[in-house]
Amino acid sequence: MMRRRLLLWLLLGLTPLFGQSLTILHSNDLHAHLLPDEHGNGGFARLATAVRREKMNCAACLYLNAGDLVQGTPVSTLFHGIPVYEMANLLGFDASTLGNHEFDYGWRRVQEFGRIAHFPVLSANVVNARGQSITGQPYAIKSVGGIRVAIIGVVLSDLVGNFASPPEVGPWKVLPVLDTVRKYATELRERSDLVVVLGHIHDKEEVAEILKQIPEVSVVVAGHTHEAYPEMMRVEGRVAVLVNSYADQLGRLDLQVDIAGKKPRSAEWKKIPIEASLAPAPDVERLVNHWESKVRPLVDVPIGESAKAMARTDAELRRMIEKAMAEQTGADIGWINTGNIREGLPAGRILARQIWNMLPFDNYIVTGKFKGSQLPKSITDRYPVEPDREYTVAITDFTAGNQAAGDQLNTTGLVFPKIGPLQRDAVIAWIRKKRKVPAEELHRAVGRAEARLQGRSPAPQGQPA
Repeated sequence: MMRRRLLLWLLLGLTPLFGQSLTILHSNDLHAHLLPDEHGNGGFARLATAVRREKMNCAACLYLNAGDLVQGTPVSTLFHGIPVYEMANLLGFDASTLGNHEFDYGWRRVQEFGRIAHFPVLSANVVNARGQSITGQPYAIKSVGGIRVAIIGVVLSDLVGNFASPPEVGPWKVLPVLDTVRKYATELRERSDLVVVLGHIHDKEEVAEILKQIPEVSVVVAGHTHEAYPEMMRVEGRVAVLVNSYADQLGRLDLQVDIAGKKPRSAEWKKIPIEASLAPAPDVERLVNHWESKVRPLVDVPIGESAKAMARTDAELRRMIEKAMAEQTGADIGWINTGNIREGLPAGRILARQIWNMLPFDNYIVTGKFKGSQLPKSITDRYPVEPDREYTVAITDFTAGNQAAGDQLNTTGLVFPKIGPLQRDAVIAWIRKKRKVPAEELHRAVGRAEARLQGRSPAPQGQPA
């Protein structure tokens, strides 16, 4: 008994010297990827298993999610995100922040997410005219292992116009990230032992600047960029972390906290892969299967075949989608920004689900007629045109309504009066019609389209570009 007491006294005496332990588990940009990928990796049920395992191996633990929980798969698209927040309740978040895609279903649905969640949904910089948070919770203070952790939630400063349309945000305004974080970090410093920013924000412009400019902030858990940091970002002992999207990884940040100094003494970070070898959590798997059963009859149906795999970033895939949009609407040119495409296309049989995952947004195709001289450089760099010739152009209503959206297509002065089908439906119909989309055929089709646009050869009968 005396030895145990002596050991306890020694440990208590050494705590101020070495700091108190705090573990922050974190994820970002899950995008409703409820199911594992084609290799069996990821998925909400395996993520839940990893979270529960890690929580068993830390004395003081928080699990934070950095936004874009919804939008990306049929369950989220068809049911406007609600089931995803229900399932997130089983993941064990201690707090989450809004991402730009939480607004895809409108600002009223954002508030509904907050009511469904059993965890705080934080938003410090989306406020009404009285400065009140859209979720009612700009921050949360969590006491864990004797450490008071203040968590401030923020989303992209340029949310409106670039990532969400004005109607989706409604009467709410978005305040600058740095100003908002500075305000709350100063207020919360005396009420907490550690200030954490949970931010769905730009990497270079905002994450690094928070650490450089706001010394009260010790940790930034970031989202929005889908690719993990190769290593932890460090600025004068303060740190920032971000993991891969789509439940591919779980981050674990182990801190020793200097309570008196309100800062980390040390920080170690690792990225934990969510692999097929992890047994899925049964309760999460049951709920995932419940919701997936509602969409399978619609999306797990074959629509065609692809001669090769095309990654999300492949120019060939972008051209294929643009060609489908043009042909399905009778346009001369189809154009999309690269952010429009969320997943690649596998080789072999194509299911409708793969197009839903690739194009999850409920974007309509809109068309307008313009002279070549009126078209933005983003279009003419890829589709050579004659200045005095008139072209019908097909884009999405999102791009038409967001002038600087993706790849900086500026639609100022361009009117797209004709509303066509949903982009996703048009691509599915086009693949069904083609039956097979071999790479060689696509290359030839693109070459023919560019030649016609330059006036070098006439368009074949019944075959718009």
